[in-house]
Parts: sequence; C-alpha cells; structure tokens
Amino acid sequence: MRFGYKLASEGFGPKEIIRQAVRAEEVGFDFVEMSDHFHPWLDVQGHSSFTWTVFGAIAARTERVGLVTGVTCPTVRYHPAIIAQAAATLAIISDGRFTLGVGAGERLNEHVVGQGFPSVRGRHERLREALEIIRLLWRGGYQSYEGKHLHLEDAQVFDLPDQPPVITVAASGPASVAIAAELGDGLFATEPKPDLVQAYRRGGGDGPRYAEVPMAWAPDEQQAVQAAWQTSRWAVTGWKVMSELPNPVNFEAASRTVTEDDIRKQFAVGPDPDVHVAAVRTYTEAGFDHLVLQNAGPDPDGFLDFYRDTLADRLRTLG
Repeated sequence: MRFGYKLASEGFGPKEIIRQAVRAEEVGFDFVEMSDHFHPWLDVQGHSSFTWTVFGAIAARTERVGLVTGVTCPTVRYHPAIIAQAAATLAIISDGRFTLGVGAGERLNEHVVGQGFPSVRGRHERLREALEIIRLLWRGGYQSYEGKHLHLEDAQVFDLPDQPPVITVAASGPASVAIAAELGDGLFATEPKPDLVQAYRRGGGDGPRYAEVPMAWAPDEQQAVQAAWQTSRWAVTGWKVMSELPNPVNFEAASRTVTEDDIRKQFAVGPDPDVHVAAVRTYTEAGFDHLVLQNAGPDPDGFLDFYRDTLADRLRTLG
C-alpha cells in the first residue's frame, strides 16, 4: 500500500505547490500527484499553473517521492508526441520517479485550443490512439502513425529513460477500464468502486490501482466543511457534469445547490483520525493500492503534520 498527497494546482500558485511537494516528501508520503489543468474548477480557487514545469522543479527539489500526473489528456490540448517527449524527459530528471497518469479529458481544459471536445466514444478512440503513439515513440527511432483521429509523421524522442514511465489510465466505466487493461500499466479512479478493479483484472490488468480519497482536515469540523464547500463543491456534481462544462463560471452555477451536508457525505471532514481512516478503508476494500489523499481543508501544513503525526502509521496497517 502506497500513499500520495494531492497537489491542488488549481488552489495554489506554482511556488507554493513546489513547497508543499517538498514537505510531502519530508512527512513521509510515497508520492505526490498533480492534475494537468488549463483552468481551475472555480474562480475562487484562482490558480492553474503549467504542471510539467512545476513537476520539473519538484523533481529537482526532492530525492525520493514519486511524481504522478493525475491526469493528463494527451489528445486535444496536447498531441501525444508532446506528452511522450515530456514524460520521457521528466522520467530522466527524476531518476525514474515519474508515473504518467492519462485520461480522456474534460471540456474545462481541452476546449481552449478551439478544436471542440469529442463525444465520449470519440474521446476513448483518441485515447487509444494516443497511447499507441506514446508507446511507439518510447521504442526509439523515427516513427509514423496513421490513426482515425491522430497522426504522427517521422518523429523521434531522442532522450529516453532506461525504463519507460508507468502509464496509469483513468477509468469510470467499462470502456475506459478496457483501455487501462489493454494499453496501460495501471488503473486510476476517483471513486471506491470494486467493480472497476474487478473489470480491470478480468481484462488482464495487473498493475497499480490509483484512487483519490476526498478529505478536508481542520482542527474544527465545521471549519473543514466550509473550506471544502468554498473550493471543492464542484466535486459533488459527478463525472458527467465535470467532464462537460467549459469554464469555472459554469461550475459555479452547477454547484450552487450543493449543501454542507453534501460535502459531509463525500468528504472525510474534521480532526478525527477515525473518520479519515474509515474513508481510506473503503478504497482499500475496493481493491485500490495507491491512494491519493486529497485535502480540501484550509491549512495544507496542518494536514501534512496531521498525516505525519497521527494518520500515517494507522493507514499503513490497512495494507
């Protein structure tokens, strides 16, 4: 069992994200995970720096902690050749600590380049082609590819690591689970659904199984709830909403009816370690073994201290 810390790049500026990553290593996390967004979910979050630049700086400032994109869409805003090159470079400068998490994307980030946003089926078709292109380029040499949606012409990634990065694929249903099992090295999910893990294994997947655990730590439970509601109530809207809306203002409207009780149902809130351990246990019992603690509370350093002093030893017993 391995535990990661979610770097909220939508909620903090790049220098603060780097500082938190260094602290996450210091307090004993196994890895840090960061989303790859162009926009934040809500305007109140106020940030969305370039993940690949920030991860390069984190790699230079840390020695042990793993680095994971959670997740990158390699099909619209980026061409997969660019992601193949970026991931290979990051794997080299981090001495093999990088894991490439990929997914089919959200309109929030992908529409910005003016190419539209595909249907669900179109997204999955593109993701398959993107993974084939990335794998092709990691073989070395000049490569070309002619797909239904994506193309590659006489391209070579010249700086390749000795071992290619592990690729984890975000999944929420049968089609994306099949892609994870067939073309990825691991699974990535945001809900404790055992059927996702079971389908992944039935499809031949035997790699790491990542999931994000929503938490909000504060010395006072109500303070934790209020902080999570202010910055993270978009998470309650569900994936069909989260993948389709184009801008923070739309998420503001869609989450207007979210209540503090809704936050309490989805997030482990407050200072009681039993609450947080119970939340993590639902994921371990569902079959996930790489768990990302996603703190929406108001005090990142307080949460990191809480993990070091109170939570870490108890969570290790769950594995």
